[in-house]
Amino acid sequence: MATLSVVKFEASTGADSALGTLKDLARQQLITIHDAAVVTWPEGKKKPKTEQLNDLRGAGALSGAFWGMLFGLLFFVPFLGMAIGAAAGALGGGLADVGIDDSFIDEVKRNVTPGTSALFLLTSDAVVDRVIDEMKKHDPELISTNLSAEEEEKLRQAFADD
Repeated sequence: MATLSVVKFEASTGADSALGTLKDLARQQLITIHDAAVVTWPEGKKKPKTEQLNDLRGAGALSGAFWGMLFGLLFFVPFLGMAIGAAAGALGGGLADVGIDDSFIDEVKRNVTPGTSALFLLTSDAVVDRVIDEMKKHDPELISTNLSAEEEEKLRQAFADD
């Protein structure tokens, strides 16, 4: 089963740096990255820059439409009127089927702010101890994941340990 996770970094360059580490780990076969997207929000900018990785397309990859819809809901949707709002609500409801509900959207909006960055990952087959050891170097904060509550708590504790 693939895991969808969102990891925040306190620097606007943190997600790019962490993704480089994850790509290295993938080359060592310590994790499988099915898809990923990076959100960077430099200080002083009105909205973040988003980028989907194009070189990770494969059977498990999410579509550009998925990332576009998600990031639109998270960062770029101005008040456009009731009809568009209803359509966005219907799309948002469809995202709930893959574990992306209003609380997920609210949490990401609350945490990813100017001066920070985030890495949205669809992964599997991680050698958890090795991946955590390498990721700790980037001072990550787990915002959301579709892991079980027990697995998520273990991951949060591992990232919090110094």
